[in-house]
Amino acid sequence: MVRKKKNTMNTKARNLIAEDNPKSPIAEQYRTIRTNLQFTSVDNELETMLVTSAGPSEGKSMTTANTAAVFAQQQKRTLLVDADMRKPTVQYTFRIQNMLGLSNYLAGTQRVKDLVNTTHVDYLDVITSGPVPPNPSELLGSHKIEQFIKEAKQHYDMIIFDTPPVLAVTDSQVLSNYVDGVLLVVRSKQTEKEAAAKAKEKLDQAKANVLGVVLNDQEVTSSSNYYYYYGQ
Repeated sequence: MVRKKKNTMNTKARNLIAEDNPKSPIAEQYRTIRTNLQFTSVDNELETMLVTSAGPSEGKSMTTANTAAVFAQQQKRTLLVDADMRKPTVQYTFRIQNMLGLSNYLAGTQRVKDLVNTTHVDYLDVITSGPVPPNPSELLGSHKIEQFIKEAKQHYDMIIFDTPPVLAVTDSQVLSNYVDGVLLVVRSKQTEKEAAAKAKEKLDQAKANVLGVVLNDQEVTSSSNYYYYYGQ
């Protein structure tokens, strides 16, 4: 597959800890997420999934990026797609331009291979959101997204979408019908129980296959220190 050369940009990258500090206890937790996801899909291979949250600022995008990185570390050809066309972040995480991306494909003007950016992580490519469209939900619900996934599957073992919060817009619910499963992220001491329950309810209404919930930013106690020893 011919891939577009990565374009760098002068902005502060977010920390991809699964790649930058793979022996850390946090990186180990991302590998645990990967293992649990694989166990949940033992009967049906997990090839496509989306990651969402109940509300904003719950760690959804960094969970998505690090989960994609640990799948790539298994030498699975992994594609991370920024489907948050309202507040995209993938370009900041990987320091790439966001001139062309998913919205261009869904508008019918590009092919998947023309949108792929390589990253510093082996086996991991990304597609940014592209220019912000006026109608993200309608684009994600069109037949073009199904075509996008089918085309991407020809080149990748795992395709992971970063999507907007469930309670903010309907994008995640719409896209959930086209992927194998959904991972819901909540933040400790921030996400209200009612909000998490409402998010799960909306995903159930959309007939999404909820694979599990990630509790992000949980306070680390001394009992967690064994991870440091194990990772040496």
